[in-house]
Amino acid sequence: MAFSWTCPYCNQNATITDSNIYRNRFKFNKGNIEGDLAFTFTAITCPNNECKQFILNSSLHHTYDLDISSSSYGDPLFTWQLKPSSLAKQFPDYIPKAVLDDYNEACLIRDLSPKASATLSRRCLQGMIRDFWGETKSRLIDEIYAIKDRIDPITWQAIDAVRKIGNIGAHMEKDIDLIIDVDPNEAQMLIGLIEMLMKEWYIARHERQKQLEALIGLDAQKAEQKNTPKLVNE
Repeated sequence: MAFSWTCPYCNQNATITDSNIYRNRFKFNKGNIEGDLAFTFTAITCPNNECKQFILNSSLHHTYDLDISSSSYGDPLFTWQLKPSSLAKQFPDYIPKAVLDDYNEACLIRDLSPKASATLSRRCLQGMIRDFWGETKSRLIDEIYAIKDRIDPITWQAIDAVRKIGNIGAHMEKDIDLIIDVDPNEAQMLIGLIEMLMKEWYIARHERQKQLEALIGLDAQKAEQKNTPKLVNE
């Protein structure tokens, strides 16, 4: 079955078909404490002829026999991103290195420690607000409120949500017996917002600047042509 996919190496969107993907699965038990389990392995090759990189990932599931010839599989118990080691996207180097480092690390540990990943997304967000908006205060919440009237309401609410969820890993609860966890899918939601903001803030600003500079350059070129005397053939 074909599906849409974005290559983590070249960032190109592609449609993956049977010619680009390899899947394998094997079941085992051998008296283990979890019972019937299935290990899955997936390899995808980028269809882009200028890339042709491949990714490898695997996952572990509970499995249940439906009948003699078919089985069903539960949600992943564990997932492993083998190549690349994370699904961090490639972003241009005009985004501050400190922001990119926190983003890449948040992606790298998303499955191993989702709570730590969420904390890094929070830190990444704070770095972006300080660099892009020029707001530096003693607390992230104050920096977020300082930009409230400069961005759209739903984006602001999502940014504040990253702060709150990131606080789960950054600060101990008053009741130390109260455990609030963050799962990998939730950590990925925070990473997704960071990716969106890098595109909407840094990349959009850079592209806008390039377009405006090109227009200004065109105006200067036309003015030069206008002021340059034409040679008349005698």
